[in-house]
Amino acid sequence: MRRRLAPATLLLPLALLLAACGGNSAADTSTGGGTDGKGSLTLNVGDQKGGSEAVLRAAGELKGLDYKIKWSTFTSGPPLLEAVNAKAVDIGGVGNTPPVFAAGARSKIKVVAAWHGTSRGDTILVPEKSSLKRPAELKGKSVAVAQGSSAHYQLVASLRKAGLGLSDVEVKYLQPADALAAFTSGKVDAWAVWDPYTSQVLKAGQGRVLTDGDGVVNGLTFQVAAPGALADKKKEAAVKDYLERLRRAQDWVYDHPEAWAKVWAKDTGLPYEVALASVKRTNASRVPVAVDDKLVASEQEIVDAFAGLKLIPRKVDFGDFVDTRFNGDLPASTTAPRVPKES
Repeated sequence: MRRRLAPATLLLPLALLLAACGGNSAADTSTGGGTDGKGSLTLNVGDQKGGSEAVLRAAGELKGLDYKIKWSTFTSGPPLLEAVNAKAVDIGGVGNTPPVFAAGARSKIKVVAAWHGTSRGDTILVPEKSSLKRPAELKGKSVAVAQGSSAHYQLVASLRKAGLGLSDVEVKYLQPADALAAFTSGKVDAWAVWDPYTSQVLKAGQGRVLTDGDGVVNGLTFQVAAPGALADKKKEAAVKDYLERLRRAQDWVYDHPEAWAKVWAKDTGLPYEVALASVKRTNASRVPVAVDDKLVASEQEIVDAFAGLKLIPRKVDFGDFVDTRFNGDLPASTTAPRVPKES
C-alpha cells in the first residue's frame, strides 16, 4: 500500500528547512536568538533552523568563546543576506544560489568560507508510477520548483544537460509546501527540490528520483560576511575563530552522523529516519574547501545562467563578492566530498 504523508508531520518541519537552498518564503523574517560566549565583542550571526548554532552546540564547539555570538534565525538565505547587506548581521550561512542573487543586486557581501558536498540530495522527483524515465522526457511536462532556489538552478542545468531549456517545460513556481501538495495530488509531473525534502518523499514511498545534481551542480555551501565586519580587526579575529569551529563541527558530523541526525530531527521536527537519510546523503559529505578561482568560476556559471534568463537584474563578476583571507591551507574547492560512514 502506498503510504501517505501526514501534513502535520511533513509540511511544518520542511517549511522550516526552506532555507537549505535559499528559496524565498512568504515568511522571510528573522527571529531573535540567544547569545553564547562572553566578552566585550559580539559577533552577530545569521542562522537557519537546524543550522550553524545547532551543529556547533551538538559538537561542543560553543565552549570557551572569548567573544559573544548573538544568533538571529532566518527562514531562508535571501533575507539573511539582506541583513548582512544592512550590517545587521556580521556573518551567516547560505546555499550556493542566494549569493548570486545578492551579487546581482550589488549587495555588500563577501563569501568567506565554503564547503563542498555531494549533490545527490538535489533531485528532480517524479511520482512512483510516472512513465518518465529520463530528464529529456520532461519536454512539455509541468515541473514545480522554488524560484531563485538552488533547485531552480539544478532544474536549469539538468534540462540543459538533456538538451532542453526552461521554455521546453511548464515551470510552476511553488514554494515547498505548495509544491508538495501539487506533487502528491498529481497536479505537476515533477518536482525539483533538495534534501531533506528528497529524503522525506523517498522514505514515504511517494516518489522516485528522475535525476540528481551530482555532476550537474557544484554542491557548495557558504558562509557570507559583511565587509564592515571584516574591516574591524577584532571582528575579523572572531570570524576566523568562528569558521574554524564550524569546520571542526563538520568533522564531528562526519564522525557522528547518527548523533547529529537525532539533534537535527529534534531541532526541526523531522522524523529521525528522514534526518539520518538526509545526513548520510548530503550533510555528512561536506568537506571544508578554499574560496578559490574554480569556486568563483563555478558560481559565475550560475550568475550567467540567471542573468541570461533575466531572473537577476544584471550580470556581475562573482569574484568581486569573495574574500580569500580565511583560506589558510584548505584544499581546492573541487576536492571530492566525503563518503559518509555506514552505521
